[in-house]
Amino acid sequence: MPNTFKVGDHVGWNSEAGRVSGHITKVHKSDFDWKGYTHHASADDPQYEIKSDKTDHVAVHKGSALRRLGD
Repeated sequence: MPNTFKVGDHVGWNSEAGRVSGHITKVHKSDFDWKGYTHHASADDPQYEIKSDKTDHVAVHKGSALRRLGD
C-alpha cells in the first residue's frame, strides 16, 4: 500500500532542482484536472497538492514519491 498523508503533513520529495520540502494542502481521491493535465487518483492511491516551504510553488505527487519529515 502506498504512503498515505493528510493535509498539514510536512513532506519531502526529489525534484529536478534537488530535494524539496513542503506541506500538504489538499488530498485528491479521484481523477482531477490540474494545469491542463488529468491526474489519476483514487481512495487507494491518492495524489497530494504540496506547497513548497521556500517558494509559492505548488506541486502534485503520489504518496510513493513523498516521505514524511519531522517538524
